[in-house]
Amino acid sequence: MIVITGVSASGKTMIAKGLETKYGFQKAITTTTREMRDGEVNGVDYFFISKKEFEARLKKSLFVEYTIYNGNYYGCGVDQVSDNKVIVTDLNGLHSFKALNKKNLVTFLLLCDDDVRKERMIGRGDKKEKIEERLTNDVNDFALDKVGEVDFKVDTTKLEKEESIDLVYKLYKEKVS
Repeated sequence: MIVITGVSASGKTMIAKGLETKYGFQKAITTTTREMRDGEVNGVDYFFISKKEFEARLKKSLFVEYTIYNGNYYGCGVDQVSDNKVIVTDLNGLHSFKALNKKNLVTFLLLCDDDVRKERMIGRGDKKEKIEERLTNDVNDFALDKVGEVDFKVDTTKLEKEESIDLVYKLYKEKVS
């Protein structure tokens, strides 16, 4: 399993999607208590369940990690941890996955130059105040002492999309071989 975390606009989602399309990985589907949005499919985008059901699963330790965001639970079920899966997570999730001590679980921290990240966020239509907030918060949130050990740190600043995807896959294969 590939676990990816990193600063905003470092390429996390793009790499995860690339691993799916190019190398046949599957997205680890997380569970949420928020309402399903138009166009979303249960079991594809998320597993949509009630807060009561989520809390019952928490009591049974059926989640590797979870968080509460905007009043809704989000979490990755233990049943989603397997080879050939990829997940993008925050630092708390990263630490929870690392604690599993699974042999074929490989962790990545994506880094990227602030100027490039800012260009990427502008290019995807992020609001100026959100961009500045993310750039500022990431300095603290992703300080190396908070991240801890990861299997690989990948700087995507000078890498093209395909190079980033291929590098993460290559490093993953080397680690699990």
